[in-house]
Amino acid sequence: MTLLGAAVLIAATCGCRQEMYDQPKYRPLEKSDFFADRRSSRPLVEGTVARGTLDSATAPLRPAGAPGAADLVTALPMPLTSELLSRGQQRYEIFCTPCHDRTGGGQGMVVRRGYRPPPSLHIDRLREAPVGHFYDVTTRGLGAMPDYAQQIPPEDRWAIAAYVKALQLSQHAVVADLTAEDRKRVPGH
Repeated sequence: MTLLGAAVLIAATCGCRQEMYDQPKYRPLEKSDFFADRRSSRPLVEGTVARGTLDSATAPLRPAGAPGAADLVTALPMPLTSELLSRGQQRYEIFCTPCHDRTGGGQGMVVRRGYRPPPSLHIDRLREAPVGHFYDVTTRGLGAMPDYAQQIPPEDRWAIAAYVKALQLSQHAVVADLTAEDRKRVPGH
């Protein structure tokens, strides 16, 4: 191929490119022939809430910034049922066990492969934390833990939080807390 042929080929290739900034688009408040009301700017869909602007009366957490201990929810905003705990266990095993492991000890598979270990869910500080703390951490992340707000819907985050509290209780249960009938079923008692 000659030098002239290469130059023509390069010039032809450059002329075929599509400029993304030259695409058809409307500028804010520009007239539109497409919509019947002639406005290019569309009204918000009813019920739309901008990210981070939920009213605190309807949101379980403050809309911006990490909540203080007094702002955390201390009770589940839904009834505690076996279905909720089963859903929480299922979601926990999907999203949480890679780091926290099935028992909540913080020795999941990614930790065993070099990822920074999370604290055990069974340390005193976390056992005393309200259920809202686990919802908040799942929502916003904390330390090396990313937020899961986009991956896990709010009702599943509450289910996970409820399951974590049940998991903590299961690992620190005291025989004296059982009913007399249940104590008979425990070996050695």
